Amino acid sequence: MAQEREGTILVVDDEREVVDAYALRLRTRYGDVRTAYGGEQALAEMDESVDVVLLDRRMPYSGDKVLRDLRDQGYDCRVIMVTAVDPGFGITDMPFDDYLCKPIEKADLFAAVDQQLEAASYDDPLTAFFSLTAKLAVLEAEHASEQLAESGEYLRMQRRSDELREELAVSEENFAEMRETFTAINRAG
Repeated sequence: MAQEREGTILVVDDEREVVDAYALRLRTRYGDVRTAYGGEQALAEMDESVDVVLLDRRMPYSGDKVLRDLRDQGYDCRVIMVTAVDPGFGITDMPFDDYLCKPIEKADLFAAVDQQLEAASYDDPLTAFFSLTAKLAVLEAEHASEQLAESGEYLRMQRRSDELREELAVSEENFAEMRETFTAINRAG
């Protein structure tokens, strides 16, 4: 059995089978895995001990609304959107930390959760940089380069990413290693 890691994970989806499958996988690695079968239940299950939320976007009480509610209620946990929804340019201003398109391989799921647990200890500029990196990677995987070049939101995100990189107090070697690990995850499903 794999070594158990610290962290409380909340898995949210309105499809019971999906929640149970992710929870079963995650319980082989993490000590505390909770489940919520919809947006309202996710908000009821939420507390300060939750470190990472895996949040589906397409639910009757949408994941986008759950995300806004979590942030409005002051929760600063890491949020990974896990969904089959096409990541349009509207994701640029959403306050999530990573975005994975279904179907998700077990290794990518573990890597994303591990990275978010580790990212919780980073300084804000590094956290913001990797959140932007995830959004850029998903958009680049889903849209043609011509569409990206015409998107003001995408170009704004690229500029902000460059600005954040210049602010980071991380050596080039450490930064290159972190970025390589972060970008190795298949976010496009």
